[in-house]
Amino acid sequence: MADVDHYIRSNGARLWTCVSGKGTPFLMFNGGPGCDDYLAPVARMVEDVCQVIRFEPRGCGRSDWDGNYAVQTMIDDAEAVRRAYGVEGCIVGGHSFGPSLALAYALRYPAHVIGLVGIAGGTFVNDRTWSEAYHRNLDTVGEDLGGVVFTADETVNQEGNRSWREYIKHPALFREIADLPIPATFINGSEDIRPSWPTRQLAALMPNGRYVEIAGAAHTVWLTHAAELRTAVRQAVARIQESQ
Repeated sequence: MADVDHYIRSNGARLWTCVSGKGTPFLMFNGGPGCDDYLAPVARMVEDVCQVIRFEPRGCGRSDWDGNYAVQTMIDDAEAVRRAYGVEGCIVGGHSFGPSLALAYALRYPAHVIGLVGIAGGTFVNDRTWSEAYHRNLDTVGEDLGGVVFTADETVNQEGNRSWREYIKHPALFREIADLPIPATFINGSEDIRPSWPTRQLAALMPNGRYVEIAGAAHTVWLTHAAELRTAVRQAVARIQESQ
């Protein structure tokens, strides 16, 4: 189904968004922080059952660049997108950093979130051993992105990550996550060079959390294991729909 582009306003910034498909609203978050939109292949997997809304946060792609890239701003922008499309309750999720930000959004706006679907992400820790393992794997194993170039602005990425490290220090954060009752599915690839234990912990912490692993898949699951990812994402969406 064809994407239909729209620009919306959020706290003085002009944000690029698009919508495709029909059915349960699904608000998708890119990786990064600071990445342009690249989730069209994932959107195509559920467009027959979901109204998929994608957007580029400020500082990314076609959206405005104004130097304000803190986590709370990213959450505010996502909420502006939801309101602009007149959506009351939606699935949230995305890829890499996307599931983390989607969960942060759900914690702030639980009344508007009916479930979460994360792909190759979901990390609420700032752990040195995790980072060391990732960089060691990157140096020794490398990462094949199938020739796809993922654009992430360095300034936006640095500011977003700095803000995220502050956000996850909130004392009640894990209590709030453990109290969030929405169905949540985290889908990872067994060959992702990023250690999976923080995502497994999130899935176990949430009362309706579930962890799914796709054998042989790496970080960009849809490039090598599209059929398996499609099945996993559709099953996750169906579980959320059945809970309504």
